[in-house]
Amino acid sequence: MERTLRVMRAPSLGAAALAAAALCCGCGSSAATERPVNRFDGAAAMHLVKLQVGFGPRPAGSRASRRLAERLRAALPDGHFQPVPHGLRNVIGEVPGRDPSRVIVVGAHYDTKDIPRFVGAIDGGSGTAVVVQLARTLGPRTIRPTVVFALFDGEESPRGTPDTESAFMRRGLRGSKVAARAFAHARAMILLDFVGNRHLRLPREAYSDRRLWSRLRAAARRVGRGSVFPKRTAGAVSDDHVPFLRRGVPAVDLIDFDFPCWHRLCDDLSQVSAGSLDATGQAVLELLRSS
Repeated sequence: MERTLRVMRAPSLGAAALAAAALCCGCGSSAATERPVNRFDGAAAMHLVKLQVGFGPRPAGSRASRRLAERLRAALPDGHFQPVPHGLRNVIGEVPGRDPSRVIVVGAHYDTKDIPRFVGAIDGGSGTAVVVQLARTLGPRTIRPTVVFALFDGEESPRGTPDTESAFMRRGLRGSKVAARAFAHARAMILLDFVGNRHLRLPREAYSDRRLWSRLRAAARRVGRGSVFPKRTAGAVSDDHVPFLRRGVPAVDLIDFDFPCWHRLCDDLSQVSAGSLDATGQAVLELLRSS
């Protein structure tokens, strides 16, 4: 699908959804007033990006994607597969919290766009790496909410899908549609998409729940990564958070859609910053700890 067609007018999401630095390589800094906190391992997340890229292109349903899914299942606590139509599979893990009734979903897609030689280091690789490292970092019952870690298959629409919003919404987001039904009781959903690129900036994506976004920005400031989360709103992006919003789950999408290599072959390891992965992981971890 063309880049401009992923920035669209907001869908009807329902009343509940509507109500409801120094470490950062090349990210800029307001570190004079922030105190960096180090609870997340950005270097380990970088290793996970390299692991994924090592499988080569990973479009949904491919042999490489299925091999990667096995590795991801083994990496997640209580890792298991969630069936998705047409033979696809979400990879689901869980870290129990002190309050099992309070569930937060943290997700990313692990498939790549079906473009020859496209390895998706940022688009697919970066979000998945941070999600897995977050799952490795949290211990059982160390925080209040139970955290479900969801790696979605089939976010990208299949090759040959027309470049229209209606076609993408019908044929893309396949894994998140299944997960949103299963976890419609969640208190919140945090989506990580383009979160590892150099010069990372993560403004509020226009569909993202305002209250949840404000809490995330406050968490980022507390751990010294506030400069990565500017106080502005970018365009709306149809992404894996939309199925959750439509079911009334407050959700945010962390995506730097100014990334210049979107669906281009230059989306490779040269684009990835361990500092950006670290900044994202530190902020999300702090939000989970304070939820």
